[in-house]
Amino acid sequence: MSLKSKQKTSLITDMTEGTPIRLIMAFAVPLLIGNIFQQVYSLADTMIAGHYLGSDAIAAIGATSVLYSLLMNIAWGLNNGYCIVLSRIFGSGDRNKFKKGVAAMMELNTGIALVLTVLSVCFLKPMMRLLRTPADIFDQSYLYIVIILAGLVTTVAYNACAGYLRAMGNSRIPLYFLILSSLLNLGLDTVFIVVLGMGIAGTALATVIAQAVSALLCGWYIMKYYKEYLPSFSEFRLEREIVQEMFSTGFSMAMMQSVFSLGSVILQRSINELGTVIITAHTASRRVYELLMIPMSTFSNANSTFVGQNYGAKKYSRIIEANRKMLGVEFLWSMFSIAFSWILGRPLIMWLTASGDQQIISNALLNLRMSTACFFPLGALFVLRYSMQAMGHKVLPVLSSVIELLVKVFSAAVLVPAFGYLGVAVTEPVIWCICAVFLGVFYVTAGHQKQGKKSVQASGVPVLVAQ
Repeated sequence: MSLKSKQKTSLITDMTEGTPIRLIMAFAVPLLIGNIFQQVYSLADTMIAGHYLGSDAIAAIGATSVLYSLLMNIAWGLNNGYCIVLSRIFGSGDRNKFKKGVAAMMELNTGIALVLTVLSVCFLKPMMRLLRTPADIFDQSYLYIVIILAGLVTTVAYNACAGYLRAMGNSRIPLYFLILSSLLNLGLDTVFIVVLGMGIAGTALATVIAQAVSALLCGWYIMKYYKEYLPSFSEFRLEREIVQEMFSTGFSMAMMQSVFSLGSVILQRSINELGTVIITAHTASRRVYELLMIPMSTFSNANSTFVGQNYGAKKYSRIIEANRKMLGVEFLWSMFSIAFSWILGRPLIMWLTASGDQQIISNALLNLRMSTACFFPLGALFVLRYSMQAMGHKVLPVLSSVIELLVKVFSAAVLVPAFGYLGVAVTEPVIWCICAVFLGVFYVTAGHQKQGKKSVQASGVPVLVAQ
């Protein structure tokens, strides 16, 4: 039976028909709102910590955040890869294979969540010492991050459930549960920190509880409304072909994300050596420009679902059209972000840190403004990476992450010792430009080779540039 023959249009979106940009934007808006809420409660954590616990609390959260990001990016990369495969299967209309793919995703996610949790908690203190976490915030950092990592399984569970829904074109329901989770997190932050005086442990515990609630709600919704698309017991007998397809795609994306995050760990070590004031400034500036990055990554992520479904349906011209228009969207947002950082950057940093320390504010502004100045290359990088992964191209996105790793190693070894925090501030903008050119040259070269042809390339990636 065809997967699409009995689809519930209110719960599933078929992106293989209709105007590409309208479909992508309609799918992206709930994702965007959800991601903004997620970032807002991250900002709220930082703000509450700064106002009630002091700037050392912000530094404590920021000093080890790269460890959590490294582990989460491995899990997120694997899970996003699984969901890309599911979106391609959905586009092909193979219902039986889709159920087997869901079974494979569930088993793979369970295994990776348990492994990452155990390893991270066992080796946390040696990793913190390797990062050279300052002694004056070491205990606070450890308390915060150990609670977060102990709850890693809840984050993986939510991302798996939300990814399943998004692979089928439903981005609204994960949004609703994420909004609820964000509001719950803010409420718990207030209770644990302000009322109960739990300190930085309260911030971490509020995050874990909120994520657990969103995961449970998302899982409940899937069980209630998507029973016919879930695997039966017999379909958990995994087929090698499906497992290999899912794991190879997931592993490719996990490698891309983890190599990038490994570079961030190395760079964070250099930042930690610059002292608590710089850690605070860096953490505050990242909270702001990561908020501005959300629309760019969200639009590209939504585009990858569109690309995956149309690639499965062999509708390559729709992929080319969507990618071109997404580059235009990324350019417009980058212009807005530059203006925002110059006009509102200073008051936002001061409000976020609750500090009048000019060294914190000036360094945070330096990083914020240098980063937003290179947002368009970053946006192009998002479009290229996500669409290539959705079409099954695994090598080049990973190579671009290797470039990021090498530049961050160079920065930590040469630029930061020579130029201090300025060396940190220029690192990621330079990386974005290099990687965007690297992947862009591939597309341009492929475009010239296939000029005048509308078929897919021999490598399996449709041409992005004008024919």
